[in-house]
Amino acid sequence: MRKGIILAGGTGSRLFPMTQVVSKQLLPVYDKPMIYYPISTLMQAGIRDILLICRPADLSLFRALLQDGTQWGISLQYAEQTQPNGLAEALIIAEDFLDGGPSALILGDNLFYGDSLTPLLTQICATGTGAGVFAYHVSNPQDYGVISFDDSGRALSIEEKPVQPQSKYAMPGLYFFDNQASGFAKQITPSARGELEIVDLVNMYLSSGDLHVNILGRGTAWLDTGTPDAFAEATQFISAIEKRQGLKINCPEEVAYRLGLIDDAQLRELAKPLLNSGYGEYLLGLLSRG
Repeated sequence: MRKGIILAGGTGSRLFPMTQVVSKQLLPVYDKPMIYYPISTLMQAGIRDILLICRPADLSLFRALLQDGTQWGISLQYAEQTQPNGLAEALIIAEDFLDGGPSALILGDNLFYGDSLTPLLTQICATGTGAGVFAYHVSNPQDYGVISFDDSGRALSIEEKPVQPQSKYAMPGLYFFDNQASGFAKQITPSARGELEIVDLVNMYLSSGDLHVNILGRGTAWLDTGTPDAFAEATQFISAIEKRQGLKINCPEEVAYRLGLIDDAQLRELAKPLLNSGYGEYLLGLLSRG
């Protein structure tokens, strides 16, 4: 069974002064904490065992907010990343947790939304070999890891923040790996900025012919909240969609209920302390809408 890893680091402190005090992933994106979004994404992929990796200073805060996950029918465990040593280090930290099995790694500040996303995630999650990543068309590829393709659509290279991008396809912060990932991560040499780069890990799979790239189409939204402007845009996007549709995006209580991980009585208990807010009313409304 594939397990999930969420890296909720504090590496954005230079852009977000508040994250010197508390992790950005504990801040709300419209009506729910940012960390709810990656948890919901992993749940929709069929993942039930999740390790959340965070700074030591944030560990008690995440535990207080998320507990052990049983309220949502999942298992949440915690680990620390004492220094911002790069995304690939998450696979090393999580080695014992993974216990030789495959993984899905998602960044705590990446939000995904789309009607076709769940079937795509479950399909990739069922694949046991190699690595699976995504490609998403952006207007500013130089700010991300960029995937270039040949004329047949086969991935040729992945470059981190290239000055002259070979394509406009960025690699979002959601990765699926087989059981070799932790071992590969240990082989990575730190980059010039002293980090174990996730691009280097993915390139190992590309070099061996075991990388699968899935292009996310126009019907899927990927929101990377790496800057204050992007954070504000994500809040505006979630607000607009939820107000227009009357449906919540990446609400873990609803995801758990829809997947049958919790029943009516458990959902009602989750809604009780939130009845003075629209969030609690929404959860109770799920019982009547079915």
